[in-house]
This record gives sequence, structure tokens and C-alpha cells, in this order.
Amino acid sequence: MEDTRKLRVGISIGDINGIGSEIVLKTFKDNRMLDFCTPVIFSSRRYITKAIKHFKLDMQFNGVRELDQIVPGRINVVSVWQDDVDLDWGNATREAGAYGIESLVAAVTALKKDEIDVLVTAPINKATAYSDDFKFPGHTDYLAQELEGDALMFMVSDSLRVGLLTDHISLSQVADAVTSHVVKVKAGIIKESLIKDFNIRKPRVAILGIDPHTGDGGVIGTADQTVLAPTIEEMKKKGQLVFGPYAADGFFGSNAQDQFDAVIATYHDQGLIPFKTLTFGTGVNYTAGLSHVRTSPDHGTGFDIAGQGVANPQSFSNAVHTAISIYRNRQEYAALTENVLQRQRRNER
Repeated sequence: MEDTRKLRVGISIGDINGIGSEIVLKTFKDNRMLDFCTPVIFSSRRYITKAIKHFKLDMQFNGVRELDQIVPGRINVVSVWQDDVDLDWGNATREAGAYGIESLVAAVTALKKDEIDVLVTAPINKATAYSDDFKFPGHTDYLAQELEGDALMFMVSDSLRVGLLTDHISLSQVADAVTSHVVKVKAGIIKESLIKDFNIRKPRVAILGIDPHTGDGGVIGTADQTVLAPTIEEMKKKGQLVFGPYAADGFFGSNAQDQFDAVIATYHDQGLIPFKTLTFGTGVNYTAGLSHVRTSPDHGTGFDIAGQGVANPQSFSNAVHTAISIYRNRQEYAALTENVLQRQRRNER
């Protein structure tokens, strides 16, 4: 039976001195959002009240201490901390970073317990978030530890999807990190995500090269010919529609991405620079490969504009819609798969 209830969208507030609270509140100020989801913001009633007043927003919320007090179809704020925190927009402080992580940990705990259905995270500042209690370079690595599966950073929009073989590592480490095993695993995660999460039954995936011009026949480098090319050929023989390696510099300029359902970049900037150039402000960061759904906007904390009331909530709003869509697609896929298995069992009797 189809699950038609309003999904509980858990939201971590991000760095409290950044634009997180502004884009969250602006998103749900539109009452139409409440027609199909129940937002659950992990923060504090005092902080959210101050933010609403600061941005002169005409909106109300339901403050709760326990998740069983959530009211469907209303904005719910779970008080993760009781401190009366001052608004200090734009300042990168350890204290602000710690509150953001406290919100994240509480939200992920609720997600693991299925007390919320999906998680949408507002931006954190990696420098101020990192501590003895949170030794991770970002959300993705933390989620990889806390949730089942293999986490993969997957940047998605209506027109473009870009996955990464490596994400938050130094550029000097990329060549050694891109092994045949990594390529197979990451390509497999993306294929499964495209099928289950995006309803693409026979996904076509392009893989970008490691070296400039994919090594120019070995003149610049050999990694593309010794690692990527044979691995791609091996995957093709097993039925995967993967192609490449393609020279990254001309790939997007020639709109080659339009021929594929996803593009795999070998390192962070190779994939995110073209993605953000083409979709900035509307794209979504999705953590594929995990047991639960997590999305986030495609931008950072925006300290330079924090508190000014000018932050655009579109990417965060899209992250909410994307999380809900992926959750529903997973449900549909599970139902279809279960129906196929039931028919197979009946035929075997």
C-alpha cells in the first residue's frame, strides 16, 4: 500500500552564525510546503524565535522537547539545547560550530531511529565544526560512519547529476586514491542510486579522466590508460552502461553531459566547479548509497551575507523536495521489487 502521509523532514540548523536559519525559515514560510511534509527543525526555541524576529517573518512553530510531540503539518522545533544563544551573524566561532554539530548529531540519531523520514542539513563550517568530538571533514564522512551503506557525494539538479570518486581529500592524494576497486564501487553506487532513487532503469554514466587530456597517450600521465580505461571496459563487459574516460576540460563545454544520466568526476573540484557553474543556487548535494536519505543545499554558510536577509532559499527548498522525491522513489522501487519476487515464488510452486 502506498504511503501517502506527510513525511517528517528532519532539519539540522547548520552553523548558527551562517545563513542556515534564514534559508530554513524562508523555505517553510511558504505554507504550501506544509501540504506535503512536516518539518522538524533540530535547534532551540529561543534561537529560532530570535531568528524569526530578526528577519521579520510572519510565521509560527510548534516547540517540542520530545519527538513524540511533533504535530503533523506544522513547523516543529526540537530544543536540542536550552542555552540562550546570542545572534552573532557572520562570525566563524567554535561555539557556533559546536551548536551546529549538536543539531546534526540529534537529527542523525532521530533518523537512525526512524523518528524522522529524511534528513536535510543546513551548511556547517568545516573549520569550526571540527573538534575532539567531531573529527570529520564534513557531513558525508560523518554520515558514512553513522548510517549503513557506502556514502557517495552526488550533486544533483533537474539537468545534471555529478558523482565523485574522491571528495574531501588533498589533490596530491587523488591519483593514488583512484583505484580500480574504488571506480567499480563508486560506479556501482551511482548506478543503484539512479535506478532506485531517480527511477532511471538503464542509466548511462560517463567517467572523467584523471590527467589532463586523459594523459595524452602517456605523455602527461598513465593513470587513465592503466586504471580507468581497463576498469571501464571490464564494467562494460558485465553489462554496465559506463563510458570514458573523457577529457574533463572539454566535456561540459561541449554539453557532452546531456548524453548521460550521470557524470563521475575523479576529484572534488573537477566535478563541483562545472556543477556549480551550471546550476548554482538550485542544485542539491545528495549523499547516495546510504540506508537513509540525506540532502543539503549546494552552497556553504554564507558568512558574508549572514543576517542581512538576502540569502536565497531556493537550493535548500530544492533539497527538501529532492529528499521527499527520493524517499518516495525508494518506496516505489521496493514495492515493485517485492511484487516481482512474489510472482517468481508463485511461478516456482
